[in-house]
Amino acid sequence: MLKRISKKARRSLIFKRIFLSILVLFPFVIGALGIYIYIIVRELPDVHSLKDYRPSITTRIYGDGNQLIDEFYIEDRRLIAIAKLPKNVVNAFVAAEDSRFFQHKGIDFIGIMRAFLKNLEHGAIVQGGSTITQQVAKSFYLSSERTMGRKIREVVLAYRINTNLKKYEILNLYLNQIYLGHGAYGIEAASQCYFGKSAAALNLSEAAMLAGLPKAPSRYSPFVSLERAVQRQSYVLTRMVEDGYITEKEKDAASQAHIRLNNGGPRGKIAPYFTENVRRYILANYGSDVLYKEGLEVYTTLNADMQRAANVAVERGLREFESRSGYRATLKRIPKNKFDAYLKELDANLEGRFEKGQVTRALVEEINSASDRAFLRLGTNYRAMADIEDIPEGRDAPQDESAKTKASSIPVRVGDVVDVKILELNTPFEARYKVTILPRNVVQAALLCMDVRTGEIKAMVGGRDFKSSEFNRATQAKRQPGSSFKPLIYTAAFDKGLTAATVMVDEPISFPDPVRGQWNPRNSDREFHGPMSLRSALVHSRNIITIKVLQQIGVDYAADYAANMGIASPLTKNLSMALGTSVVTVQEMVRAFGVLANGGKRVEPYFIKKIVDRTGNVFEHYEPKEEQVIDPKIAYLTTSILQDAVQRGTGTRARIAGRPVAGKTGTTDDQKDAWFVGYTPSLVTGVWVGFDDGKPLGRGEMGGVAAAPIWAYFMEKATAGKPVEQFEMPSGIMSVRVDPRTGQPAGLFSDGVNEIFMDRSQANSPKAPNQDFRGGFKNEP
Repeated sequence: MLKRISKKARRSLIFKRIFLSILVLFPFVIGALGIYIYIIVRELPDVHSLKDYRPSITTRIYGDGNQLIDEFYIEDRRLIAIAKLPKNVVNAFVAAEDSRFFQHKGIDFIGIMRAFLKNLEHGAIVQGGSTITQQVAKSFYLSSERTMGRKIREVVLAYRINTNLKKYEILNLYLNQIYLGHGAYGIEAASQCYFGKSAAALNLSEAAMLAGLPKAPSRYSPFVSLERAVQRQSYVLTRMVEDGYITEKEKDAASQAHIRLNNGGPRGKIAPYFTENVRRYILANYGSDVLYKEGLEVYTTLNADMQRAANVAVERGLREFESRSGYRATLKRIPKNKFDAYLKELDANLEGRFEKGQVTRALVEEINSASDRAFLRLGTNYRAMADIEDIPEGRDAPQDESAKTKASSIPVRVGDVVDVKILELNTPFEARYKVTILPRNVVQAALLCMDVRTGEIKAMVGGRDFKSSEFNRATQAKRQPGSSFKPLIYTAAFDKGLTAATVMVDEPISFPDPVRGQWNPRNSDREFHGPMSLRSALVHSRNIITIKVLQQIGVDYAADYAANMGIASPLTKNLSMALGTSVVTVQEMVRAFGVLANGGKRVEPYFIKKIVDRTGNVFEHYEPKEEQVIDPKIAYLTTSILQDAVQRGTGTRARIAGRPVAGKTGTTDDQKDAWFVGYTPSLVTGVWVGFDDGKPLGRGEMGGVAAAPIWAYFMEKATAGKPVEQFEMPSGIMSVRVDPRTGQPAGLFSDGVNEIFMDRSQANSPKAPNQDFRGGFKNEP
């Protein structure tokens, strides 16, 4: 009979079998784990490369006074050596993130246990177990995936980093690499972002606030929630006391110190069209990695003060145009009592959820001037907001005269229907979409200012709003220059032997036209004025006389002459060229007029002086060059007439009190383009105003009305405080009293006027036209 086994014996037997199984399987488990770790660890990178730390750092763009005007980056990072940081900055991060950093060997098992107990006590994760060294390992070599394999790699790498690098080297890597919110990588970029100063100047209070960010930058950012940021700052200061870095008294003082935050918003770009030219040039010549990662220092020609003046002048001039014309950016206006009905119309056109970048229709529901925001509805259940400063100022033609009202300081009103582009989906802390209101047939303008003697571009405005349109109307748009092209025709004529006193008859003329049968050109005032001198014809912009001048000197000759002065675009070689019917850019016109201002010397417009890499190596350095392309006496003759054009001709709106100015207006058929190109002895500036689609600006919107005031607003600021310069008369110019009716020397008792002539015996032949000249920016891609 079998013996019954007691329960106690049975349990003992089971335990022995389990124990024996573990003993048998343990070596296999250990072996499998060892193989798993070996496979993971064998492909780990060599940490020695960290000694040659070359992070992605910001490319900075400077103006001509070494003033920072823009930055390009993938990660906004600025390096700073740990030796330059105050001790409290380093201590704050160590206390907050890894209090035993200087004791452990990359992995802090005591810290892990302490964090576990703290988290257990609070019932939530209030401390992490990763060391600063582990964070460096993760940042440089690993992904953010939460797996056992990744954690093992992190631990092994941390140990290797600790073995091969000194503690200060690890801290240097950490403080320059860590993400601290709002696109700022590293403590230097973060300090500039939050406090507007270098990390080398941080005080204890500021250092503690920054040291509280790594845990959750978006949550503890003082821009997002100052209350949470202060709470986190208090925690960091407490940890610094516990670790013996500061005293209770120092903690209290830092807690009570006033924190002066930076404005928190993105720094406005004063010259986006200019710096976009810089970006494209570097991208084309050096590639995206160099542009966005290598921390270039790019020194440009832009003058920040002039650029601000240009921005203000363009906006002021366009607002004045809108005030005269009554243009609006809105599609229509909905009365408040019909909002619900219109929102249902919007609902009917919705197709699922909105996507980033999508363009849709919206109704302006509220304007909050205190927060500088417009609140909109995309449908019955969809709300959005737009920053007022981002709203384009364009306007569409009113239906009747009564709709012509002065432009408001806020370009949209409650009830306006507008087109918007989705920028952000459901912005944080608000159940709204972030949008920008798109322009609708916005009146545009371009302005380009160049130093006459060097070719340096001092200011550039390529359009009304870079965010809405990156198309640069100063360098890319080709438009008819109208009468602003005439000075080039007259300059060629003076070189051909005509003079400012040469008399021609302003009378009806007609030419065969293969399309229209007959071409009967007219003056802008539809009148004919009889015999007049070329000076008077150019001052008052007489079309008939200019056509006769071109007919006499020859179309080919005039076209080659204009090309030699800087017009690179192909010119239509017929008599209509006299009226500026060939399309050109503002840049070309500025270059050509620069020849007149610079005594017949042509300079190449350029915008980059020097490019230096992070090690100080100079990539390129541009030295301005000038070339004599026309006789200085001929240049002076035209300048003399263009001074008259400003004083008593079509350009009177461009006069600047007490300062010599020369220039010429330009207006095309149906007022589609309005121009003014003018200069002082030092600066030449071109202004264009028009619609991108070629829509007429409206009756009376001539170059002297729409463009010349913008030129004057800008040049008054650009020349303010500078010595008054006179146009220097070259040798070989003489003044003769002539009969204005004949252009011949006046008799002793006849009426006469003083006119200047060049001494032909001293004349220099013009340089042969350079057929290879392309006329782009010297730094252009």
